[in-house]
Amino acid sequence: MSAHDQIASLPELSLGGSYLEALAMVERLHRLLLDVIKDEFERLGVLEINAVQGLLLFNIGDNEVTAGELKTRGYYQGSNVSYNLKKLVECGFMHHERCEVDRRSVRVRLTEKGRKIRDVVHDLFARHAAGMESKGVMDGPTLEDITATLRRLERYWSDQIRYIY
Repeated sequence: MSAHDQIASLPELSLGGSYLEALAMVERLHRLLLDVIKDEFERLGVLEINAVQGLLLFNIGDNEVTAGELKTRGYYQGSNVSYNLKKLVECGFMHHERCEVDRRSVRVRLTEKGRKIRDVVHDLFARHAAGMESKGVMDGPTLEDITATLRRLERYWSDQIRYIY
């Protein structure tokens, strides 16, 4: 049974079909975003890192964080954060050092090479934002409206995790 059929066969619950369709769309959009970043890297000859790692560099930006903070701050959702951090350090995109207060913890920040990748992703996103505006891609609700709705969804899901027991 296809995802569309599963959605169509749902009992008429409040927002049931729309909710599942939105979930599928969020998942597809995330994968598509990674493909867009991958294509940009290929176009520019950036072959040392993948799209997930590039997005991670973009999200870290000028911050200095621990691996644990990457997830709590929402910079990284994957289960293989250690692998990606190790790879980014080995390739010279990130610098790491032991935290002086908690020697078990490692803090990471971008190197100059990492900041260049962050800028590539930033410029890509800026071009897309300008292109969507100039082509009227967002005729209905504004991006601010969509973002506000997604924030409410994020808060709801976070509350479900926190208060499940």
